Amino acid sequence: MTRSMFPPPRHGRWALSALALWLLAGCATNPVSGRREFTLVSAGQEAKMGEEGYKAVLSEYGAYDDSLVQKYVRGVGMRLAKVSQLPDLDWHFTVIDDPSVNAFAMPGGYIYITRGILAHLNSEAQLAGVMGHEIGHVTARHTARQITGQQVAGLGLLVGSIVSPTVARYGDVAQQALGLMFLSYSRDHETEADELGIQYATRAGWDPREVPATYHMLRRVSDRTGARLPTFLSTHPDPGDREARTRTLAQSAVTGRTGLIVNGPSYLEHVNGIVFGPDPRHGYFESNQYFNPDLKLQIIMPPGWTYHDSRSALVAVAPDDHSGMQIAGANAKDETPGAHVSALLGKGEISEPDGREETIGGHAAWVGRLTARSQNGQGGKLTAGFVRWSPDLMLEILGSGGLSEESLILSSIRSLKDLTDPRRLERNPDRVKLARTSGAGVFSVVVPTLIPSPKTQALSIEETAILNNLISTEPVPAGRTLKLVEAGQPK
Repeated sequence: MTRSMFPPPRHGRWALSALALWLLAGCATNPVSGRREFTLVSAGQEAKMGEEGYKAVLSEYGAYDDSLVQKYVRGVGMRLAKVSQLPDLDWHFTVIDDPSVNAFAMPGGYIYITRGILAHLNSEAQLAGVMGHEIGHVTARHTARQITGQQVAGLGLLVGSIVSPTVARYGDVAQQALGLMFLSYSRDHETEADELGIQYATRAGWDPREVPATYHMLRRVSDRTGARLPTFLSTHPDPGDREARTRTLAQSAVTGRTGLIVNGPSYLEHVNGIVFGPDPRHGYFESNQYFNPDLKLQIIMPPGWTYHDSRSALVAVAPDDHSGMQIAGANAKDETPGAHVSALLGKGEISEPDGREETIGGHAAWVGRLTARSQNGQGGKLTAGFVRWSPDLMLEILGSGGLSEESLILSSIRSLKDLTDPRRLERNPDRVKLARTSGAGVFSVVVPTLIPSPKTQALSIEETAILNNLISTEPVPAGRTLKLVEAGQPK
């Protein structure tokens, strides 16, 4: 089933405030250290945060649509969880449909791995190291400890909402939980998670000596992009030289152990065909024109603005950072746009609607201005458009800004139309493809011989080397399986 972008918003129906955390504060035994420690977050609250965060993460990014990959990662995760200090926790392991090189944990046993990091790993043992590290954040209750420290310091839980339009779209517990993605752990917590990850992977039978190569790969990805760290590193501060540290930890962990597994070839088979980079089927830009094959939709966005596209919304922010617009799905059932505005007015969610019904791109719509009630009860003036895109989807376009920005927002709303161009509807994503070397040679020389045409290869030689955890100048033997990235569209 095609998963639609812009689903109706999923807001929590109850609020858990910082004050409530204070009232419920107490001491708890840390599962890893065995010590009693002061905490503002109970195990039950962790579970609720994880549950609400799970809904928000899936709404924002979507689960990767490959049941075999999901089952494989879940199996590795459960095997690790069973040897942790919390084997009976209700663990959840999910591959999210995101191209970034990332993995993160939420309290209550919710572990997320992006398809981007799966593509860059090269063995099951490496995957076990990454997942073991994230499990360690949960078992050691690092999120609860960070929250407690920030609350004591008076910083609050919603730091993420200040810096992220992703978080700001959600309310109550879901907003708090999604904000945890932007809550960096301390170096001490990272060191402990490294130790626990090595410990869990070894206990479960994987060779932890594969783990250091993961950090080497992450650093190379960072150096290659030149802009910023991969998300995994940016939210996981490096406690010194992590590659060297995990190498020492791994060597100690394997002392006296035999039969530890790497499972390189098996892992590569599982990621063969995985989507690499942004998936154009869920939406893509050409200049300021946006096309969404899933929804068969196209729209012209304000030029020069910054765009953020996710499964739950398309956001555009003006250069001044004070104006912007958002396109999302409205919880409108089968209402017409005009009836939906009336329903929002009746529920007190908006006031002072000033607009009219019209037709946009052949679709029934309502366009005008209104005052929307925010979560704190205050109102805000917005330019608004509601478009009945399909029987199952009402588009909600909201924007704010001065007169010139309002003009751009209204032009964007009225530029909406059906996407019918077959070339744009049939855009295919880039995918990881396996190839076996027929003869030995230097990586940079061998790889071009494996590519049918330069137009079919989406990555440079250096990027392909990073993908394979290799150096472009090193020799590779005959019969070596390598990962290439096949372009979905000819270059």
